[in-house]
Amino acid sequence: MSWDHVWIDVNLATMDPNNSAAYGAITDAAIAVKDGKIAWLGPRKELPDFDVFSMPVYRGRGGWITPGLIDAHTHLVFAGSRANEFEMRLEGASYEDIARAGGGIISTVNACRKAEESELFELGRQRLNALAKEGVTTVEIKSGYGLDTETEVKLLKVARELGRNHHVDVKTTFLGAHAIPPEYKDDVEGYVDLVVNNMLPKVIEQGLADAADVFCENIAFNLAQTEKVLTAAQQAGLDIKLHAEQLSNMGGSALAAKLGAKSVDHIEYLDEDGVKALAASGTCATLLPGAYYFLRETQMPPIELLRKHQVPIVVASDFNPGSSPICSTLLMLNMACTLFRLTPEEALKGITANAAKALGIEEKVGVLAQGMQADFCLWDITTPAQLAYSYGVNPCKDVVKNGVLVHQ
Repeated sequence: MSWDHVWIDVNLATMDPNNSAAYGAITDAAIAVKDGKIAWLGPRKELPDFDVFSMPVYRGRGGWITPGLIDAHTHLVFAGSRANEFEMRLEGASYEDIARAGGGIISTVNACRKAEESELFELGRQRLNALAKEGVTTVEIKSGYGLDTETEVKLLKVARELGRNHHVDVKTTFLGAHAIPPEYKDDVEGYVDLVVNNMLPKVIEQGLADAADVFCENIAFNLAQTEKVLTAAQQAGLDIKLHAEQLSNMGGSALAAKLGAKSVDHIEYLDEDGVKALAASGTCATLLPGAYYFLRETQMPPIELLRKHQVPIVVASDFNPGSSPICSTLLMLNMACTLFRLTPEEALKGITANAAKALGIEEKVGVLAQGMQADFCLWDITTPAQLAYSYGVNPCKDVVKNGVLVHQ
């Protein structure tokens, strides 16, 4: 048998739905890689004979291998900091006080408009490195801190460049309809027209986005405006997704489901009708516990309804400077369990198999199975539940990306 390399003395958390064991587990297992794909996996005692001198053989010392982690919702490319606003809020300032002082999302927009691509790239590289050290092999990066054509294009260019220059795969999402810029505060429809008729065509022309997103909320864009942007993006060949039901129940999730969105994200105020719509369409529900924690939210996402109707649950970091300045996908595992009461298995599925589904790449990554892309991590743990249970000492020992050992 001729492979590129083999891993033995490992346990596999395959997360494969075709394996009925918890975590899709195969204990005392082995996994073989050939041409960037998983060529064989199973119990070690069933490993076919091979020439141990013809290829590297790695010993996992009883650790666990999982699929490479996937962070399916980030705003990773941005400039500036809003730590001063964090301090102001803790000293009693209101959101309105901060906004009047030039803070909030507009402060990040201003910083991004001024920043050079090289500065944004270096900041993004540092953040991507932090995720990679925790076993992340695929990440989604949204724009949305430009709110003008030039800067939205700039942010997406940087995200694409990060993907070309890092072993972590980057999926990009156009989020021009993230907020209403000051210059359009009295003409929201005019801004929506700019997004649809100017920004989107330039993004498509340059091949800068895989998907489009909108913030559908009473402080952002209404249902009609949301549908206009998502429909235009879909007609241009992009996948669609939605920030929905974070602050109120506007019915954005049902709209997204009707349009065939890959995911709806936040969803604290989602009701059962919305959940049923997601279930019918196969749209994923993305939980963002970092934002829930940082904003000290009290409205819980409808976890039991999502379970009842078997909606795929995704867990992501929502890493951004305003509402979730937490660059750690592993920490999201713990938060998903402690704040939202997910089981460790549900949480791990949320950053592997279901996260891949939310990005439309479930045929390539997210589970360990023969023929899948060889993206996986070796962890120094005795049970997969440890990934959600403890935080602070990184148990990630080895990372294989596209069949290549990239971190050891």
